[in-house]
Order: sequence, then C-alpha cells, then structure tokens
Amino acid sequence: MSYKIAPSILAADYANFASELARIDASGAEYVHIDIMDGQFVPNISWGADVVASMRKHSKLVFDCHLMVTNPEHHIEEFARAGADIISIHVEATPHIHGALQKIRQAGVKASVVINPGTPVDSIKHVLNLVDQVLVMTVNPGFGGQAFLPETMDKVRELAALREEKGLDFDIEVDGGIDGQSISQAKEAGANVFVAGSYVFNGDVNERVQTLRDAING
Repeated sequence: MSYKIAPSILAADYANFASELARIDASGAEYVHIDIMDGQFVPNISWGADVVASMRKHSKLVFDCHLMVTNPEHHIEEFARAGADIISIHVEATPHIHGALQKIRQAGVKASVVINPGTPVDSIKHVLNLVDQVLVMTVNPGFGGQAFLPETMDKVRELAALREEKGLDFDIEVDGGIDGQSISQAKEAGANVFVAGSYVFNGDVNERVQTLRDAING
C-alpha cells in the first residue's frame, strides 16, 4: 500500500497560493487537499472552482478537492474542468450519493465519498464499489486546527476490513487533527492518505512533511 501526504491549502497563505503550492511540491507531498465550503453544509465559506483553476496553473500535484457543500452533484463538472484529480463528496450532503459518485467518474475524475465523525460506515457500504477513496473526517468539518478524534479510528478499521472482505481497492483518507502523533494511529488503523493543514503550515513545510513521512515509515 502506498502512503500519501496531502497538505491542506486551507491552512496556507491565501494571498500567495503560487508560492504555497511550490512549497508543498518541494516538500515531496503527493497531494494538495483543497477544501470547498459553501456556508450551508458547513458554516464557513472558502472558494469556488475559479480559484481551483487558478491554482492548477501553478502545480502538477494531485488536486484532492473536498466539497463540503450541499447538493455537490450540482458542482461536479465545474470542479472537474477546473483541474480536480479527486472529488470527495459527503454522503450527508446529498440524497443522491450513488448518482453523484457516478457523475464524478463520468467526468473522468477519481470519486471519493466522505463521512463525518457521527456518520456510520453503514451509510456508504452500498457505494464502496464506486469509489477510489473513502475520506473519514477525524474532526467535525468546517474549521481548521481542531483536535483529532481517536474514536473515529474504529471506522477506519471497519473500512479496512470491508475492503479486504469485498476485494475492493479504495484508499482510506483521514482529515482533521493529523500531526506527527495522530498520523501513526491512523496508519495503524488502516488509513493510507493523510490530510494535514495547521500542523504543516504552522512550521517549516519541508520539516513537517518529513516528520509525517518518518512517522508513517517508522
């Protein structure tokens, strides 16, 4: 299994996306995690597809776009056109999760389904065959800098067991409160993609990404 680190640009300097993307690239991280928030599904508002398109001009890294928006199926094509490589949508945000995931795949983008800390794995069992990735929120979505919720690791373990049982091949991503300690818990539970925002950007990006890498390789 390959392990991937995904710095969250939500914690970066918004006035200097080009240089921040260059710092992520230089760190050796595999993904850039981009949080899209609409002020409805979560309280905060971030940015739209036009900002993602402007970022795309400055980076060849994998763009892991996390849509924290109501009715994400209405926005899939625009984020695909903007340069998303992976589009993650919340099962809680749409009554049409099966069709919405199909729509992502039809757009030529990898499909990812997201569950919040209070949402059971049972809610997505019926679509696991459609996804390239499952994102388990390890904090409540919408705000950076929150503390990791260790109880969410039960869901990571459950997903890893289901993947094995059903012979599926999806990544398990974790997002929220990931640092040099919690990343080890997440890896042991079965996660292989790790989103880190405040931890990465509140220090030297290269050093912080290396610390995360050392923790998952240790």
